[in-house]
Amino acid sequence: MRVGIGYDVHRLVEEEELVLGGVRIDFSLGLKGHSDADVLIHAVMDALLGAAGAGDIGKHFPDTDPKYQGISSLKLLEEVQLFLEAEDYVVNNIDATIMAQKPKLSAFIEQMEENIAQILGIAGGKVNIKATTTEGLGFVGKKKGIAAQAIVSIK
Repeated sequence: MRVGIGYDVHRLVEEEELVLGGVRIDFSLGLKGHSDADVLIHAVMDALLGAAGAGDIGKHFPDTDPKYQGISSLKLLEEVQLFLEAEDYVVNNIDATIMAQKPKLSAFIEQMEENIAQILGIAGGKVNIKATTTEGLGFVGKKKGIAAQAIVSIK
């Protein structure tokens, strides 16, 4: 069994959509990035690639490559899954946390878990996502960005 940890953060801005775990969330601010800036999926991908000893998403999907401009992070997760399959890895489980002061995310968590489980070809119960605030502290608390971290195990 191998374990990986991933972390990602993106800035909140007015002119972008908010996408977390592949779910579009109606909110006045969205995340700025080269792709759709889905911090949850990015953290999961980094954790999966790390567990496989295969670098990070910047190595596989550089933000200097125009083909990734605006791409859905779910598509990138599909590519990571294909890589894992080619290397004979199977995802055992994922535990992730989204750090966001606003919006409240509890209504979207189940769909996020389903999106990730479906792409990775695993049972939904193997994906656990939590959301928390930072009690008004730091860039998350000041609503300047959203962060996510994930830990995964693969076999």
